[in-house]
Amino acid sequence: MKQVMLLAALFAMNAAAADVSGTWKGTAEIPNGKIERTFVFHQDGTKLTGETSSQRTGKSELKDGKVEGDKISFSITMNFQGNNVEVNYTGVISGDEIKFRAEAAGGGYGVDYVAKKEP
Repeated sequence: MKQVMLLAALFAMNAAAADVSGTWKGTAEIPNGKIERTFVFHQDGTKLTGETSSQRTGKSELKDGKVEGDKISFSITMNFQGNNVEVNYTGVISGDEIKFRAEAAGGGYGVDYVAKKEP
């Protein structure tokens, strides 16, 4: 009986976890217009790897990525105007949409993205 309950609990936990593997296109509104960013995710359990890119800052590799239930988080180091900037992303997954908050490490500048999964 205990084994059946354990298996049911494990199944429920796996069913609740989102799988974000694939390509996502994100857009953020800023005072100067829109920023577009592409996210390519590879998920293995709760571990998240991949890269992100934009025309303004090029490609960046994901670091410390994880997915727990409907929560996603990772950081990147991007080159902005000749300076390396650490940016922390946190988000909530809802079906084929992720709402991200991207904030410069140490506080300061932040932006909200809405990313949609590509077919």
